[in-house]
Amino acid sequence: QVQFVESGGGLVQPGGSLRLSCAASGFSFSNSSTRWFRQAPGKDREFVAHISTTGGITSYGDSVKGRFTISRDNAKNTVYLQMNNLKPGDTALYYCGSQTLNSWGQGTQVTVSS
Repeated sequence: QVQFVESGGGLVQPGGSLRLSCAASGFSFSNSSTRWFRQAPGKDREFVAHISTTGGITSYGDSVKGRFTISRDNAKNTVYLQMNNLKPGDTALYYCGSQTLNSWGQGTQVTVSS
């Protein structure tokens, strides 16, 4: 059974940092690229970041470029999202998954507020 489980969310002040984790299981993780998306209340889902199977290719949504970094550890079946210089506009439910497998986690809430 394909599964993605996110963790690491929480409440942080503007300018702060968080690192999200996405633990995958039930499939060949090292053969699957992974994406992070986010969705804020009343807004459409927004692409955050993508990483290729080996981690050699990454891409980011315009609103997070230069602040967020996606990485992966295939030995741990885990993808990470390092988020720096967080802004109130980053407040959302963040979730990860595979577009190819059409499988996504339940998400972890990130709230940026003073």
